[in-house]
Amino acid sequence: MTAFRSDRRRVLHTLAACGIAPVAAWFGATDAHAATPELVFGDQAGGLRALAEAAHVLDGAPYAFRWANFQGAAPLFEAQRANAVDLAPAGDLPVLAAAIGDPSLKIVATRVGTPTSLGIVVQADSPLRHVADLKGKTVVVSSARGSISQYQLYGALAEAGLTRDDVNVRFVLPVDAFAAFEARQLDVWATFDPYYGTAVQRGARVLRDGTGINTGLAFITASGAASGDQAKRPALADALRRFQRAGAWAVEHPEAYAQVYATVTRLPIETSRVITARSALRQRPVSDEDIAALQKVADRAFEQRMLPSKVDVRAITEQGIG
Repeated sequence: MTAFRSDRRRVLHTLAACGIAPVAAWFGATDAHAATPELVFGDQAGGLRALAEAAHVLDGAPYAFRWANFQGAAPLFEAQRANAVDLAPAGDLPVLAAAIGDPSLKIVATRVGTPTSLGIVVQADSPLRHVADLKGKTVVVSSARGSISQYQLYGALAEAGLTRDDVNVRFVLPVDAFAAFEARQLDVWATFDPYYGTAVQRGARVLRDGTGINTGLAFITASGAASGDQAKRPALADALRRFQRAGAWAVEHPEAYAQVYATVTRLPIETSRVITARSALRQRPVSDEDIAALQKVADRAFEQRMLPSKVDVRAITEQGIG
């Protein structure tokens, strides 16, 4: 009980810092809604919510739900680990990092995107022209250890004949990093959409994107408490099917989706069009091929010391919930 209370205080602080409200109501809500499950959908920078609202897939859902928005995977998974979030979307490496801290987490769906949705950017007038030029430099990575941007950076360094020890890596949450980059207080930033796309649209120069390094796959995970709750499981399965329909709709209606995305995220429509065109929209049940692809990421990340221990991807995957 003491550990849970500690998690609860830490997550409440994290959620409040992210500007998410209401916060306190999420804890203890299970008892109040025992007969009718209430789901909390985690989100990163408003992407999944924009998708669902654009396609109206949650209209008429036979259960209550709330959105919890986070700026990156690290605070999102901290909330899920404390059972404050039921479903959480994230890229491949953050899911693996989260699973090490919370073995009860379950991967329940795959989302297919593109590795062009992240990259290493520098200031427009930076003398840095190639990844090899990063030797001896400081690179800010968003959002924390185990992020898709860390994986992309280390892959790009290896490609250029450098090692992780050839650069000074700092981990900064994306909102803070974006502000620092805009103020020219940092020169090199490895990040992901929407921060990556927004920075580029505002003049940042791309040193290397994730093509040929990252898988482009993202995943939706369920908390251990949610996946083990027999009252919630039908609602979780229904929500996943609705999100899958939303992705299919967005692929067929790219402009309509971009317009809603711009409204939800408050980004310019030009930036929103670029970001949504390469987003992880197509969703499917987790396949054996997806498990194999993620296992390769897990093995490489462990070898490169991005993960502190090995991860058995199949053991944290539930292929039947959706």
